[in-house]
Amino acid sequence: MADSDLRLPQGFLFGFATAAYQIEGSPEAVGRTPSIWDTFTHPGPNRKHPIADGSSGDVATDSFNRWKEDLELLKSYGAKAYRLSISWSRVIDFSGAKNKKKGDRDPINTEGIKFYRTVIEELARNGITPCVTLYHWDLPQALHDRYEGWLDREIVNDFMHYAKVVFNAYGDIVKNWITINEPWIISNLGYNFGNFAPGRTSNRERSAVGDSSTEPWIVGHHLILAHSYAVKAYREEFGIQGGQIGITLDCPWYMPFDDKPENVAAAQRALDTRAGWFADPIYKGYYPASLEKMLGDRLPKFTAEEISVVKGSSDFFGLNTYTTNLVRKCYCSRHSVTNLAYVSFPSVNE
Repeated sequence: MADSDLRLPQGFLFGFATAAYQIEGSPEAVGRTPSIWDTFTHPGPNRKHPIADGSSGDVATDSFNRWKEDLELLKSYGAKAYRLSISWSRVIDFSGAKNKKKGDRDPINTEGIKFYRTVIEELARNGITPCVTLYHWDLPQALHDRYEGWLDREIVNDFMHYAKVVFNAYGDIVKNWITINEPWIISNLGYNFGNFAPGRTSNRERSAVGDSSTEPWIVGHHLILAHSYAVKAYREEFGIQGGQIGITLDCPWYMPFDDKPENVAAAQRALDTRAGWFADPIYKGYYPASLEKMLGDRLPKFTAEEISVVKGSSDFFGLNTYTTNLVRKCYCSRHSVTNLAYVSFPSVNE
């Protein structure tokens, strides 16, 4: 292999990525209101703390106060890009949420807008390309309380409202947008296993609410729609800004345990239930056939109008990948999901 084959392509952005709740701290600063992660990590007296050491994001790495130090670290590492996420409940004002009902839109929080504007301007001034993620798991608690958040189709309209606010506030500088980070994690860990916010699951030892057989698929469907309609708004109303926009999925590679046809097919089903669940509608215009076969009526359907918005709604293929799993067909019954040794959804075949 020639040395030239090992070089990163021209224009490759080398950098680092963070998530608002995971680094910022200062949960009430500049008018921020709680997200589902604030609630999740501060359980009531009758609920076991979901984090082994009882920690939360109240302080995290204190990046809200120490972002200038963070920027200096980025510079010292030679970073050319920095991917940050916006805290939805810091730029939209939910302080009056109790007086609002489903269908109402909450106002802009100008102080929150100003905070991120300052950070983004300073990144650009120092030659570090800002890449912005709109949603990295921190749904405003107010919307979860109002109509159960991602479980209701109304979330698509609220997400689009939020996205337009952010596009308008930073689009003159930001040219690289990610709508949603890792929708599989949101759907599966938040609404199936319940070990991520908002902690809904059929496991009553973990949560008093939730239906693991239906809710992950409803949430995933609404995540796809929210992403797609935000992209539609960006292209139609903010296209003059000249940026690119897409979604970032997570997926390990699934490798067949051996060359047996049943294990090759099992590995493909694993990919279908991880990346394909979201990638196939967005890039092909339909859910994977294996997913439809497994789920039947539990898999929501797109309308013709919706799928026309969904298909082609990403300018790039964003992928977070961390490992590889060996897969073989499993002959267990109730909890086989996709007949895999690697089980991602324990309730598919119920």
